[in-house]
Amino acid sequence: MTTARPTDLPETPLSEVLLAEPRGFCAGVDRAIEIVERALVRFGAPIYVRHEIVHNTYVVNDLKQKGAIFIEELADVPPGATLIFSAHGVSKAVQQEAAARGFQIFDATCPLVTKVHVEVAKLSREGYQFIMIGHKGHPEVEGTMGQLSDGIFLVEDVADVARAPVTRPEQLAVVTQTTLSVDDAAEILAAVKARFPLVREPKQQDICYATQNRQDAVKVLAPQVDVVIVVGSPTSSNSNRLRELAERLGTPAYMVDAAEDLQPEWLADRPRVGLTAGASAPDVLVQAVITRLKAMGSVAVRRLPGVQETIEFPLPMGLGNKSMAEFAAQRS
Repeated sequence: MTTARPTDLPETPLSEVLLAEPRGFCAGVDRAIEIVERALVRFGAPIYVRHEIVHNTYVVNDLKQKGAIFIEELADVPPGATLIFSAHGVSKAVQQEAAARGFQIFDATCPLVTKVHVEVAKLSREGYQFIMIGHKGHPEVEGTMGQLSDGIFLVEDVADVARAPVTRPEQLAVVTQTTLSVDDAAEILAAVKARFPLVREPKQQDICYATQNRQDAVKVLAPQVDVVIVVGSPTSSNSNRLRELAERLGTPAYMVDAAEDLQPEWLADRPRVGLTAGASAPDVLVQAVITRLKAMGSVAVRRLPGVQETIEFPLPMGLGNKSMAEFAAQRS
């Protein structure tokens, strides 16, 4: 008697899972989530957060269960409430409205995004216009462009560069969304420099260290595997860039928000699986995907060598720098 093959197993048995290094949470995401959790401990629920604190469904749902309320309009926040700005940053107009409404505000903007905001403000006072390389509608782009009332022009691709209505090419600077594809940004920047030879570049590139490191890790991972799985939510820019990069390198790639999104047909005749995660995806989701891959037949999990990240960012004043356990105990 022949036993039927389970329908959730690929036709070709899996042999190995290769883990990219680094992957998952970056320092800015860790900091943003901890700000919300500490605010909940200190002030109690509800805590209001403008926009998703980071672009990950699991993280947002977990914080909702703990008492965070995510809003887009400040009119939805009651007077006297505690409000947190998301890791993506906000415009000057949002900052001013929030202050005028009298909220208690904690800013969870990633310090690397804040660095871009500071650079824009400084050079604007010196008379510069700006080209911003980024994706229209992304909250980080809206926050950075919203640092100025005018004189900053968004370009999403090389074709946009030719249309940028710059009027002061001798006083022009370029800034970049921190979560872009490194290669795509370099191509667009080359077009900017070709049209505007005097353009001022940042002293340090705006694409953050974590985005760079995770893309470099995929460049190492993709040639060694038959398929790449990226753990990340559809709204996550840096997760989408990882999937696109793997595909550009010639390796089929798919993104999953959770382990149950993994489809057996993706793994058919692809016994060696590469696994990574965007900077806003927690390790618990990666481990769940590994568990599902083992159930689907993988016999080994191997971690590739890579950069070890040690960067930490300080918390805002008023939320303390004790460990979360010490902080919670102190407030209880």
